[in-house]
Amino acid sequence: MHVIRRAIEAMEDSPIIEVWRMGFSTPDVIGLWAGEPDLPTPQFICEPAMTALFAGETFYSQNRGIPPLRAALAGYLRRLYRVEVTDERIAMTSSGMNAVTLVAQAVIEPGDAAVVVTPSWPNIVRALAVVGARVDEVALIAGPAGWRLDLDRLFAACRARTKLIYFASPANPTGWMLEPPQAQDLLDFARQNGIAILADEVYHRLVYDRPVAVSMLEIARQDDPVFIVNSFSKSWAMTGWRMGWLIYPAGCSDAFEKLIQFSTSGGQAFLQHGAIAALRDGEPFVRHFVARCRAGRDIVNARLAAMPRARVVPNRASFYSMFEVEGMADTLQFCKRAVTRAKVGMAPGIAFGKGAERLVRICYAKSPELLHAAMDRLAPFVADYREA
Repeated sequence: MHVIRRAIEAMEDSPIIEVWRMGFSTPDVIGLWAGEPDLPTPQFICEPAMTALFAGETFYSQNRGIPPLRAALAGYLRRLYRVEVTDERIAMTSSGMNAVTLVAQAVIEPGDAAVVVTPSWPNIVRALAVVGARVDEVALIAGPAGWRLDLDRLFAACRARTKLIYFASPANPTGWMLEPPQAQDLLDFARQNGIAILADEVYHRLVYDRPVAVSMLEIARQDDPVFIVNSFSKSWAMTGWRMGWLIYPAGCSDAFEKLIQFSTSGGQAFLQHGAIAALRDGEPFVRHFVARCRAGRDIVNARLAAMPRARVVPNRASFYSMFEVEGMADTLQFCKRAVTRAKVGMAPGIAFGKGAERLVRICYAKSPELLHAAMDRLAPFVADYREA
């Protein structure tokens, strides 16, 4: 008896995981492949979670998160964007990826289509495929000034059964950001065509030319078909906590209560007290972390630019650099060899879809000492690299 759906069996692992697994058995590798900092979660976040844990908050919590966390999220969004988001539009989720999955389940029926702006985190395309969506990728265009989105190409990719447009801004892996004029044009198109927007704003604070990235919340009406996904992982160094949040249109609360109930049934109450502390008291840490990432970006981009065969695509946000190497066509092979020969772990561009096939991603949310050590190892490897 064949039990597992063939579409699931046919799905390949992300090439990032393939490289990462090599690193597990290779000693002394500097891992710059994963999208997380080398900082532990700050104590001011950990302590309230520990206090709540020892106080006995170990029981089931409300599906959409404990009320104080939802109130803290509403206050955070008010301070950041000067918008009012009502409680019934807010749900705490078990990671940002869980929020993406919930939206896909809510919007997509088998055979529907979804448009994804790429290069994109590979899990997004696979999550949409799991619910039966046909995914159409629209690639950003890389140039000397960085990345740009051609909205005409995006709109042309939408077909009769397109139900969802996904983009991340700031984007993983590119650092591209949607600017206000394009955000408004995209929203107008979605309204006119009955297409939902899934805006991934997980890197909203990791921006280097302004305090915070543009949010669709700033222009969307409460009943617009706009879903905002975010996470505590990046800005507050909480990747292992697996906590995110979701803002959905007015009138959708009952549907998401059901979806959360039938998937995770809600998150851990004691952890949510740490998330409240992050939102309430986290601004000094966020400023410190952004400055640290800016310094990391400057180190990595300058060191890569000094390598004669490397070319960096400029970025204004997130904590990744993307670069190409003259003569490199197979990014997976390049990254595998970098693990064994240079002892540096990176993410192959082939993992991120259209637009990144000849690029490699480095996460620079690390200490300056670690980044310089990695670049010291990488420079001779890049200089001598030849494809088999």
